[in-house]
Amino acid sequence: MLTAAQATELVLQHRLSLPTETVSLTEAGGRVLRQTVCADRDFPPFDRVAMDGIAIRFADFAGQPAGRPRTFRVVGMQRAGQPQQTVTDAGTCLEVMTGAMLPVGTDTVIRYEDISIADGQATLQIDDIVEQQNVHKQATDRRANDELLSVGTLIGPAEIAVAASVGQATLIVSALPRVALISTGDELVGVSDTPLPYQIRQSNTYLLQAALKSLSIRASMYRVVDDEDLMAERLGKLLAENDLLLLSGGVSAGKADFVPAVLQRLGVEQRFHKIDQRPGKPLWFGTTPGGKTVFGLPGNPVSTVLCTYRYVMPYLRASLAMTPEPVTYAQLATNYTFRPALTHFLSVRLTNEPDGRLLAHPLPGSGSADFANLLDTSAFMELPADQSAFKPGDAFPIWKTV
Repeated sequence: MLTAAQATELVLQHRLSLPTETVSLTEAGGRVLRQTVCADRDFPPFDRVAMDGIAIRFADFAGQPAGRPRTFRVVGMQRAGQPQQTVTDAGTCLEVMTGAMLPVGTDTVIRYEDISIADGQATLQIDDIVEQQNVHKQATDRRANDELLSVGTLIGPAEIAVAASVGQATLIVSALPRVALISTGDELVGVSDTPLPYQIRQSNTYLLQAALKSLSIRASMYRVVDDEDLMAERLGKLLAENDLLLLSGGVSAGKADFVPAVLQRLGVEQRFHKIDQRPGKPLWFGTTPGGKTVFGLPGNPVSTVLCTYRYVMPYLRASLAMTPEPVTYAQLATNYTFRPALTHFLSVRLTNEPDGRLLAHPLPGSGSADFANLLDTSAFMELPADQSAFKPGDAFPIWKTV
């Protein structure tokens, strides 16, 4: 069997090759950027007033004798959105608003809180004035043609705002894959059906659909019965219509686990079947000569969740050309022991401690079918196969599920 690291490497080698498309800025949220976005001018584009108050020439302040109130004659007002005004006479000032252009002939802004204005005179209440205070200098943030957004960026609200600020009404993004989510098993009924004592409601495909929405992928859901010929007919059609199939169930060693044989019959080349890990050992992965991909996920809910966030989501992020996410680590909060010599993905609840530590609290559970336990699981901690005893404070990678 492959290790988790070997399986990851093989999965990423066979990521989808997705084209690009151009979308409007209003539709770009949640998509992956496939172009660079650069500043079309300096940021800020002018010396910008950073506080409401008055704009003065610092030399006029320094030239007035200390020990008595320093005053400036107010000769007008500079608001945000107005053309730049000019101060020419010594000892004069302009009232200025936040966001306005700093008037020509001035270099320092004093807040309203530090002055009083009466009869056209501004009197300073403080003496600790610093030249160029409360002025946001031109090009302090970025210069014209600086790169603001890079290829592979997941576009969120901040990225939308940046693109809008440089006049980018459309963006080039990765096209989204066509994905089919397929539950297998005679024991499954629809979510609105009343199950008989030997049946359960279909749920894993709903979980998968919700997970994929975080990447803006809209996947369709299907259910197939445990009949090899019917399964081959249905999966053949779905394979022709989609880029990616995510199957839940039918990949273990049971007499009715037909998925591997059916996929082989359809010309899907098995890249691996089973990983040296718990839970999620029976994971199946294969590809077609035409570049399509199939994941056969174990049907037990905990295994499905683990394999989704450990393998499927990184695969989709890579297929969308998203910048790889750095590995997140957490520290164990308590002692934990796991005997078999294989990679163990421990269900944990994460807490952020006041000292800055991210702690992982192991959750009790009754195995990979413990569906309710997922409600308290915020991540899986990846514990290495060459270790059986784990101490508080030991740090390991985690795979978040929220």
